[in-house]
Amino acid sequence: MPEASEFEDLSQFHEQGDDPVPSVVLAVDASPELVWRNELGGLTYRVGDRYVKWSPRSAGIDLARERDRLLWLDGRHPAPRVLSYGADGEAEWLVTAGMPGDHAVGDEWRARRSEAIAAIARGLRAIHAVPVDDEARGWESWVVRRPPSLGDRPATDEPVLVHGDACAPNTLISASGEWVGNVDFGDLAVGDRWADLAVASMSLDWNFGDGHQDEFFAAYGIARDEERIQYYRALWELES
Repeated sequence: MPEASEFEDLSQFHEQGDDPVPSVVLAVDASPELVWRNELGGLTYRVGDRYVKWSPRSAGIDLARERDRLLWLDGRHPAPRVLSYGADGEAEWLVTAGMPGDHAVGDEWRARRSEAIAAIARGLRAIHAVPVDDEARGWESWVVRRPPSLGDRPATDEPVLVHGDACAPNTLISASGEWVGNVDFGDLAVGDRWADLAVASMSLDWNFGDGHQDEFFAAYGIARDEERIQYYRALWELES
């Protein structure tokens, strides 16, 4: 999910504009509600108790890859349940069941920042604790790439299941402030937990303002590792 600073107008990500609603979305429901437009032209709609992700081929987003990861996650971690998937020469679309909770961004969660940060940390700890199998170990993602321009990668102490897009909006929180699940799993892979921790802590600056990263690491229960943070942030910028 694209990021925005605390002060940026988010309305551009919630407006249909002049683009028509894709016909495959209208086939699911005649009155869809746009909930997110990404910078690559992808659209996410709420249709009753379901969600439809629609992405043009030109965006380069592989929704089949996310579908496969969500099917694997079913029963292992709170994540959207796949209802259907489709594709044609122009686009892909993925229909999932709705989940409880709200994204960990916006005015409410800025006012309840400590609860949001603790929920983000709890969600990542839960993902990192999911047992992995041979299927998961074979997944491609930016988190496992080794571009020569970044030099040697820091050693991974313990490979874990990595979300791959651990920005704040991809954590879901209940009204009472509890973590209830995560979304956007297209880059799920087995790798170093610091790929998630580096991106999640950076995302706090974008969504809550500067000065809260140490609170996040304390909530997760880990000491800050500057070498790994800098490496995975550079890899994120280069590869994501």
